[in-house]
Amino acid sequence: MTKVTVSGAAGRMGRSILSLLQEEKVALATALEYDGHPLLGTDAGLLFGADALDIRISSNAKMAVQSCDVVIDFSTPANTMQLLALCVEENRPIVIGTTGLSAKDQEAVQKASATIPVLASPNMAVGVNALFALVAKAARLMNDGFDVEISEIHHHFKKDAPSGTAVKLRDIVTGVHRTDDSQIVYGRHGIVGERPDGEVGVHAIRGGDVVGEHTVYFFADGERVELTHRATSRKIFARGALRAAKFIASKPAGNYSMMDVLG
Repeated sequence: MTKVTVSGAAGRMGRSILSLLQEEKVALATALEYDGHPLLGTDAGLLFGADALDIRISSNAKMAVQSCDVVIDFSTPANTMQLLALCVEENRPIVIGTTGLSAKDQEAVQKASATIPVLASPNMAVGVNALFALVAKAARLMNDGFDVEISEIHHHFKKDAPSGTAVKLRDIVTGVHRTDDSQIVYGRHGIVGERPDGEVGVHAIRGGDVVGEHTVYFFADGERVELTHRATSRKIFARGALRAAKFIASKPAGNYSMMDVLG
């Protein structure tokens, strides 16, 4: 049975992952949180309303990496980079679900994948990865004469905007349409004038307890195509992360994607 360390264990995603361990036949090695977290020392089972697991939340990242087969990280970019370095040092695979990674962080992920198996994805839900594939095909079919806009909605606790999934959708569309960075607009305000050809709009909406909703719009004169994914439970992301962990546990060094996991 694959043993995992869950980083960000006390967060919303961490708790969802912990709640699915038994169902997905994965063992918990360590529940990891940052130094000074108010729940350090709490039994991990209590985080999701289960019986005690006799595994207490720890801030000892090195020990956590050494004790597992795979690290699953949903934390912060700074913490992710520290864990990534430890995984390289200890030769442990890592699944990264943290969003908001900078270009420099992404370079570090790519470099680490030459030494260890790494799977970094802004969204590990099966349906979202299907959306990625559908948007790529739609962008090829609706290349000429279509305006593209991307919107995303999340709960009011979300820290980064636009979401990592929206950024991935943006990159899919701009890669197919060969859009220049100067043609990407994040929201609009004031007298912006007519929408120029080739522009791609990206919009972030925050409110309530929305788990996640992403829509890509293709507009043309007389018609509109919308591709939407709505998440109603974090368990779809947690289940995907656990599937990813089991997948890369026995893989050689490399940079893997959810499409590799899904076949």
